[in-house]
Amino acid sequence: MKPRCVVLLSGGLDSTTVLAMARAEGFDCHALSFAYGQRHLIELEAARRAAAAIGVAGHRFAQLDLGWMGGSALTADLPVPKDALAEGDSRAIPVTYVPARNALFLCYALAWAEVLEAQDLFAGMNALDYSGYPDCRPEFVQAFAEMARLGTRAGVKGRPFRVRTPLMHLNKAEIIRAGALLGVDYGLTHSCYDPGSGSRPDRPLACGHCDSCLLRKRGFAQAGIPDPTTYV
Repeated sequence: MKPRCVVLLSGGLDSTTVLAMARAEGFDCHALSFAYGQRHLIELEAARRAAAAIGVAGHRFAQLDLGWMGGSALTADLPVPKDALAEGDSRAIPVTYVPARNALFLCYALAWAEVLEAQDLFAGMNALDYSGYPDCRPEFVQAFAEMARLGTRAGVKGRPFRVRTPLMHLNKAEIIRAGALLGVDYGLTHSCYDPGSGSRPDRPLACGHCDSCLLRKRGFAQAGIPDPTTYV
């Protein structure tokens, strides 16, 4: 019997690569996606496509409304910064940071993993090519794993959870190359924070200028692999 895992799947480039990696390791993958009030809700259709293409044992969509509290350009009526990429070593935290989002996502994944009797949680956090988010750092992941050990029935019974972040120390080009070797079709994924008004679920349009688009374009260029994204 294959070991089970829970994979956080947004439908973006990173999380789709992580799903392919978990599947390649021989896990029975259970994908978890969130509708949290994001302006780029169209990413959930990409998550459906990625899960179907790679293959999962189950795929759940959780409703988690973060829009009412504001505080982020991804959930509130705030402009998404364009053509101003924040590098990973920057101390500035951009307005696209969603407060405590990854902590909340991982808590949901942890609860589901405990029900499934799975010990592995997979997530696409990355400490190199990211936008300066504090919840994408290894220190956060390590602290969450310790909290999971202390605060769950499985943990106190000696079955600690592993929070797996295989992309943590890869740049975007390395991530793309790794996914390509696993057969990931990046044309199925969506990364843009501010998709074009003409976007449809089957044909998302990326703005080409937000942090996520800039990182994606740079990654494909450095990897020497054609970018399948349709930009506005």
